[in-house]
Amino acid sequence: MAIIERPGTSTTPVVVTPQQTLGAVKRPVATKGWREWLFTVDHKKIGIMYGVVAMVFFIIGGVEALLIRLQLAMPDGQILSADKYNQMFTMHATTMVFLFAMPMAGAFANYFLPLQIGARDVAFPRINALSLWLLIIGGLVLNASWFLGGAADGGWFMYAPNSGPIFSPSHGVDFWVIGLQIAGVASLLGSINLIVTVLNMRAPGMSLMKMPVFTWMILVVQFLLVFSLPVITVALVLLMLQRSYGATFFDVSQGADPLLWQHLFWIFGHPEVYVLILPAFGIISEVLPTFARKPLFGYPFVVFSGASIGLVGFGVWAHHMFASGLGPVSVAVFSVATMAIAIPTGVKIFNWLLTMWGGKIWYTTAMNFAIGLVVLFTIGGLSGVTHSVAPSDTQQTDTYYIVAHFHYVLFGGMVFGLFSGFYYWWPKVFGKMLNEKLGAWNFWFMVIGMNMTFGPMHILGLQGQPRRMYVWTEARAGEGFFNLGFWNLVASIGSFILAVGVLFFLINVVITARSKQQAPLDPWDARTLEWLTTSPPKAHNFDRIPVVHHLDEFFHRKYEEDTATHTMKKVAEGEDLVRAEGDAADAHIHLPSPSYWPILLSIGVGLLGLGVVYGIPMMVIGFAITLFSAYGWVLEPSVAEEIDFEPSDNDGNTKEIAPLG
Repeated sequence: MAIIERPGTSTTPVVVTPQQTLGAVKRPVATKGWREWLFTVDHKKIGIMYGVVAMVFFIIGGVEALLIRLQLAMPDGQILSADKYNQMFTMHATTMVFLFAMPMAGAFANYFLPLQIGARDVAFPRINALSLWLLIIGGLVLNASWFLGGAADGGWFMYAPNSGPIFSPSHGVDFWVIGLQIAGVASLLGSINLIVTVLNMRAPGMSLMKMPVFTWMILVVQFLLVFSLPVITVALVLLMLQRSYGATFFDVSQGADPLLWQHLFWIFGHPEVYVLILPAFGIISEVLPTFARKPLFGYPFVVFSGASIGLVGFGVWAHHMFASGLGPVSVAVFSVATMAIAIPTGVKIFNWLLTMWGGKIWYTTAMNFAIGLVVLFTIGGLSGVTHSVAPSDTQQTDTYYIVAHFHYVLFGGMVFGLFSGFYYWWPKVFGKMLNEKLGAWNFWFMVIGMNMTFGPMHILGLQGQPRRMYVWTEARAGEGFFNLGFWNLVASIGSFILAVGVLFFLINVVITARSKQQAPLDPWDARTLEWLTTSPPKAHNFDRIPVVHHLDEFFHRKYEEDTATHTMKKVAEGEDLVRAEGDAADAHIHLPSPSYWPILLSIGVGLLGLGVVYGIPMMVIGFAITLFSAYGWVLEPSVAEEIDFEPSDNDGNTKEIAPLG
């Protein structure tokens, strides 16, 4: 039996049976309509909002990319001026890295990590909400610069002295610095939250080596963020002090060394590459075994290679700086480290291939995107290893060869992994299946468009076309197969084909949302714990916290080994297990209350940051709101939802229990 008690009330207790729990569990503050989302602290709703925000910025970044390709499609392009082009490629990269890739990985992490470890929420739900709103405020500050004097124009790397007040006198770089600082605080809070969640809230019996690979990769990413974000935060503070308050940290005329900025930026920037790619690795490490009908080959190797990538990733940052004159010893050390990091990456690729080898592969859209990641990331990885050879890297570093390399890694790797996750987990999140026919169009347009866009850039780079140049001239285009004009046009056409592929996904989402057809509870015959609950999951995730006995616990509840044939024999249907999970419930379920303090605090922080640009009065207002919000947060009553269950008697009757206290 369940009793729902709201502290501070004297109402008659509501009596429900465990089977009625889904309808009974409500958060204690009225949160219907828009308030249900604005004030939520539910990790699932926050995960969905992360995804929506990231997708909006993905579209914005994509439009910026299309404008860049339109400018470069023909010689002497007139679509963008030199200044607007600089702003466009700066904001495109910044948006895709900080406002799409990281938040979208955060969407998957927020939604699925607690479910995969058998928890009811993250460790600090209100801080989780604060992370989301800080990200939104940071993104708005970054993009507000378009309408307030022009966007940042120094590249996403913002090298000194170009980012200083002399060479970038507008406030675009100031908005960039402030927006990234706010978004960085959001990421740091989120990473600490997820680390605490994984280390302290796993289901009984779930040791670290029984965690799903996706959870493992997210855990590695959070440690990368905890150790790398403070470095870029220091760099951003130094740049802010130089631009706004006359400091001279990167001013050569005052004896400073602009290479300081490069070191600080890339000590963060190269681990950032693995912050972006490891969640996608985790996603396809769940997708490939499911659709190959085999366990993941070499689970410990996949886990430890991911951890190794995170560790070694901190020791390769200076391969971005081979052209800056570091000296032969530094170049040699970072060349070796760059070669070394290819080893654990290669281990993962072979594990994925051997997972598929001999499997009964089911070619769903999710599986197609996962296989696409393996192929395209391998191409990007191989071109990346060439950069460990310093003389070669010195020739390539300012050409389109580098653009081709990192897009094969980040788009062919990260984005394809995220899309694989969309199609795999969509029925879990929304209870509906994305259309597979539209999914096939989505996949093939993206594959063709991606290769048409970034494949030719290898040729353009090796032919010497520089990066960050807003025009190229017909006189220097060359002839024959290596004609720059031909390959620039192919790349530009490919970018629009790629955009059509993304459009198919958006159409698929709309059609699926309007459909009334519900997805099966276990549509893929999945392996991991998040599939043990309803789709969408209940407010409290699980009626009873599951006890874990195996890696791939959900799979082992459905299958047992036939000792005679040494094959796995199905003994239970996934849908039956999901329904049975609701037949019993824990004696105590606690759900935190919604809160409006996180969003108010985020607004205060945003105004505080904008005070750097607009003066002391706005800074004072922002500080006052921030202080008031923090004070209100601390004193907010602990209004909690408590549900207590008592087993029914032998006749199935329930007996009322008085409210606690």
